[in-house]
Parts: sequence; C-alpha cells; structure tokens
Amino acid sequence: IQDTPIRRWLQAEMEPIRNRPSYDRDLKRMILENMTDAELFETFLQKRYRGQKRFSLEGAETLIPAIHSIVETAPELGVEEIVIGMAHRGRLNVLANILDKSYEVLFAEFEDNFIPGSFGGDGDVKYHKGFGSQHVNRFGRDVHVSLAANPSHLEAVDSVVQGKARAKQRLRGDTAQRKKVLPLLIHGDAAFAGQGVVAETLQLSQLSGYQTGGTVHIIVNNQIGFTTLPSEARSSVYATDVAKMVEAPIFHVNGDDPEATVFATLLALRFRQEFGRDVVIDMNCYRRHGHNEGDEPAFTQPVLYDQIRKRPTVRTLYMRQLIEEELL
Repeated sequence: IQDTPIRRWLQAEMEPIRNRPSYDRDLKRMILENMTDAELFETFLQKRYRGQKRFSLEGAETLIPAIHSIVETAPELGVEEIVIGMAHRGRLNVLANILDKSYEVLFAEFEDNFIPGSFGGDGDVKYHKGFGSQHVNRFGRDVHVSLAANPSHLEAVDSVVQGKARAKQRLRGDTAQRKKVLPLLIHGDAAFAGQGVVAETLQLSQLSGYQTGGTVHIIVNNQIGFTTLPSEARSSVYATDVAKMVEAPIFHVNGDDPEATVFATLLALRFRQEFGRDVVIDMNCYRRHGHNEGDEPAFTQPVLYDQIRKRPTVRTLYMRQLIEEELL
C-alpha cells in the first residue's frame, strides 16, 4: 500500500491493541449465539436431509458472526443498505441466520415434492435464489440487506452486485461519497484465485464510471478447492494475492478464532467507510464434509480429513474459551 495516510490509519487501528480488542460479555455472548445458530442449522439439515446437497458451512461457521457484525455495525457508520453476493457454500445458513428467511420455507425446499413439474424439479435452485429483508440492530437502527440471485456459478455474481449497488446508490442520491450502500462479496479461496471475473471486477473498482465506494470481500478459505490442494490450484502464495494489484488491505485471520475474525471484519468495514476502497478478509478455515455432502473427501485428502474428524467444532472451542473466562 503506497498511500501513506492509509498505512498510518491501519497502524493506528491495529498496533496499539496488537489486533486484540477487548470485547465485553454481551458481545462475546452474541458471537457464541451466532455460532450456535450456524452450527445447529447445519447439523439439523445433516440429520434430517442426509445425502442432500447443501454446501454446508461446517468448519467455517465463523462467517455468520462476521457478517452479523457487519449488519449490526453498518447502520452506525451511515450504511442504509447492504447488497450481498455469494456462491453456494454457506448460502442457506446466511439466508436463515442473517436475512431471517423462514426455516419453514427453507426446509420445504428440501422436501421431494418441492414445486412438482417445475423446471429442473428442486435441483439446486435453493442455492441460487435471492432474498431481501430489513435488519434492525441492537440500537434500534435498521438496514436493508439483500442477497443477489446467482443463477450462474461462483464469481459471476461479483459484477452483478457492483451494478446493483451502484444503481441503489444513484436512487438514494449517494453518488458523491457512496457510503450509504455497501457491496459485500463472499468468495471461496479457489474461485477467488482462479476466476478471471474477480480480477476484472477489482480493476473496475476505482474507475469513476463503475466505482461503488469500495467492496468488503470475505474469503471462506477452505484451503481446498473441490478436491484440489492450493499447491496444485494456483501459482501465488495466498488465494488473495490478486487483490494486491489495487493495493487493497488484506487481513488474514484464523476462522477458529471468532473474536479475531469479528475484529478483522469490523476493521475492514471501517476502512471501507473511511477510504472508499476495496478491502479483503481471508478467513482461514476448513470444510468438514466434501465439496457437497454426497462426496467422501477422505478419498483425495485422507491425512487432512483424519485431522478434521478429530477436531472439535469452532463453536465448541469458543464455548470452552468463554467457560475458562468465566463468562458462561
């Protein structure tokens, strides 16, 4: 990052507290509540609809408190609307626990008789549909949150979200500072490094005809793409290295540390509101099941999945931490 004011701002935010904020009891309990919602949603689906594809968030449940921290804090920073774009991984969890889509409707889409005679039956339509809702934060301020439909796969939705956000900014008269509408993109590590539309969207981010005041990017870094290890999937060291070309700050954070992830996410949000530029969070986590729940990942990564099977869930780890801190 060549811009000295940006470097100084980041230093002032990060170094005095050594990236370790002091969160109060209520916030820690809220993070645990989000983790619980995320984990129980996935484990219910795994038991009730065994063998159905759902592209679960298990191993990356920290994404839910991370996004929740954005929708809670964004209204305090002047954001009136958030436009989210994402692929399959964790989409159902985000619909249920961030956008408050009803469980009844979500579970009905798993039943065999969902819209009989419709094109393609039930298929994976539930991973493609959009949704919108109004979120009221704990201070009583509200923000509209929408998830863009993604009829194609993975990163194709990036430029769609930018177009939607820019149109919404224009409708709100927010074309000077572009702080009222926030584009939020959630990526997979392999797709972020491997799909050209990511680089194209980043290249448009600072052009006057296309800019949207900066995008917050969260990468759910499973450290494995479909069945491919990073060393066989990309030439760069990090999945996020493509974002260096626009000098975006990149925060690498441990997905098994929810407090650190929430801190990185809120830092990214404040950075976007301060400087109107893209910012990236690389959340290192894992995938407890295969690419979808019909795969057996131990066929291609036996050593890795032997470790994953023995590992407690991130919610369990965080709960133990709060018990040790005598907050539970």
